[in-house]
Amino acid sequence: MKLFLKIWRQKSAQDNGSMKDYTLDGVEGDMSFLEMLDVLNEELISKGEEPVEFDHDCREGICGMCSLQINGEPHGPDRLVTTCQLHMRKFNDGDTIVIEPFRAKAFPVIKDLVVDRSAFDRIQQAGGYVSVNTSGNTIDANAIPIEKEKADDAFNAATCIGCGACVAACKNASAMLFTSAKVSQYALLPQGRVEATDRVLNMVKQMDLEGFGNCTNTGACEVECPKGISLENIARLNREYLAASIKG
Repeated sequence: MKLFLKIWRQKSAQDNGSMKDYTLDGVEGDMSFLEMLDVLNEELISKGEEPVEFDHDCREGICGMCSLQINGEPHGPDRLVTTCQLHMRKFNDGDTIVIEPFRAKAFPVIKDLVVDRSAFDRIQQAGGYVSVNTSGNTIDANAIPIEKEKADDAFNAATCIGCGACVAACKNASAMLFTSAKVSQYALLPQGRVEATDRVLNMVKQMDLEGFGNCTNTGACEVECPKGISLENIARLNREYLAASIKG
């Protein structure tokens, strides 16, 4: 395939940045989207030009780093996949593909297609954990019986990889789906109930401090989420937050 690429280039966080056009020949349908970018970068390097910076690590849909806005969609036109799992067979010969970084105030661009998503880390640090004192009082991890339905729901929430697609898909750049998944992961388990009140209050507070917007209630986040995190988690977050606010 021959493709026409429009890629956001930005030298640094202080630079304004702009779209730049590239033409790429010989793209195979079995290539992943990141492999296509690798081929482009090889050509740019051979010409003495600066390669396009983009984030990646595992390339197995696990780490969530390969966050790109492709033709206006987080992770591109396919569903339940990350950018590294998107294959070029989803595109046609002669297509124009617009590639941008995720756009959100809380995700400032570092360079080209790389954004700073450390805001997610700070939300998790605010409460996304369980404190356990095991000094002389260790307990078997399987000693507490947990209903299978709740265990399954907690596991489904825990599959969130923190890629930020939910934020990029939301008109308000809301992090509600991400935050609710992290809250739900523990709220559904007995081990997480001990710190439930502080957890939800602290995580929502940090989410607001980072500059994420309010939930739009449109459901775009769930549609674009590569792990299919359910909107039910946002409803659970709202219930947890209301209960915690009343408890004080």
